[in-house]
Amino acid sequence: MSILTDFKTFAMRGNVVDLAVGVIIGTAFGKIVSSLVANVIMPPLGLLISNVDFKDLGILLAPADPASGSEAVILGYGAFLQNCLDFLIIAWAVFLMVRLVNRFAPKPTPSPAVAKGPSTEELLTQIRDLLKSEAPKAPAKKK
Repeated sequence: MSILTDFKTFAMRGNVVDLAVGVIIGTAFGKIVSSLVANVIMPPLGLLISNVDFKDLGILLAPADPASGSEAVILGYGAFLQNCLDFLIIAWAVFLMVRLVNRFAPKPTPSPAVAKGPSTEELLTQIRDLLKSEAPKAPAKKK
């Protein structure tokens, strides 16, 4: 087979297509959650905490120096907090989806119990007894 035929077979396999669809939907879902956090959850939360915009929260490590043209160095933990909230919401949503799918997934049927046969020791005993019963009887020795 040619490389193109092999690739077509690989790409059209069910798992690869399912994975591609999952990645695309996951990316879109991530954007929705990021918008939810940045535009819906964080503004009221910032309002409750003295009109703070979480994106702007940070610690000034070094001020800007106009003489040298260097910008201020800021440890922006506000954006990090916002991203952590994004992650928690996405993780919660994925957990709920997996839980829902597992609830409706068919339960595996237990395999029928295999009848337990005799143990190896019992089989060997039976074979020994059969061999004894089938062995030709030796004639009695004459004195």
